[in-house]
Amino acid sequence: MNERIVIVDDEPITRLDIRDILEQAGYQVVGEAGDGFEAIEVCQKEKPDLVIMDIRMPLLDGLKAGKRVIEEQLTKSIVYLSAYSDDSDTESAGRIGAVGYLVKPLSERSLLTTIQVGLAKGHHDEQLNKKVKKLSVKLEQRKVIERAKGVLMDENQMTENDAYKMLRDLSMSKRRPMSDIAELIVTDA
Repeated sequence: MNERIVIVDDEPITRLDIRDILEQAGYQVVGEAGDGFEAIEVCQKEKPDLVIMDIRMPLLDGLKAGKRVIEEQLTKSIVYLSAYSDDSDTESAGRIGAVGYLVKPLSERSLLTTIQVGLAKGHHDEQLNKKVKKLSVKLEQRKVIERAKGVLMDENQMTENDAYKMLRDLSMSKRRPMSDIAELIVTDA
C-alpha cells in the first residue's frame, strides 16, 4: 500500500498506538501533529491521502483545522476521532466533509475498516472532481465556439452551419484546436 496518512492527536501515546496499527497494516504514516495548527502545516507539506484527526485539541481544534484542510484540498479524506460522541461534533464533522467518525478508545478493526472506506471515498471524489473540471473546460470552450459562430454569422452574413464549417476548416488548416481559433475570433481589437 502506498496510501499516505497523517495522524493528528494531542496525546502522543494515542498517535503512537495509531501509527503502530497503520504501519502493521501497510500504510505509510507521513506525518504527525499535536494540534490543529501543526495539522495544517503537515498537510500543506505532505498532501496526504487521509488525515486521522482528534476533534478536541488545544490551540486549534480538529474541526476548524479539518475545515481548512478540506477547503485547501490538502487531503482527500478526513476521519475524526473523539472521546465524545455528542451530536454537535458529529454533525459538524459531517458538514465539513469527514468520511468517518470514531469514538475512543479505538478498536483496531473499526479504525482499519474506516480508513479503507475513507481512502476509497477520497479516491472516488478525486475522480469525480477531475471529471467536473474536464467538463467545465469543455463547456467554456463550447461557449467560445458558439460566440465565434455568432461573430462570423454577423460579420459575413453566414448561416450557422457555414460559420461552424469555417471554424472547423480553420482549425484543421492551422492545426489548432477549434476553441483557440474561436478565442481569436471573439477577441476585441
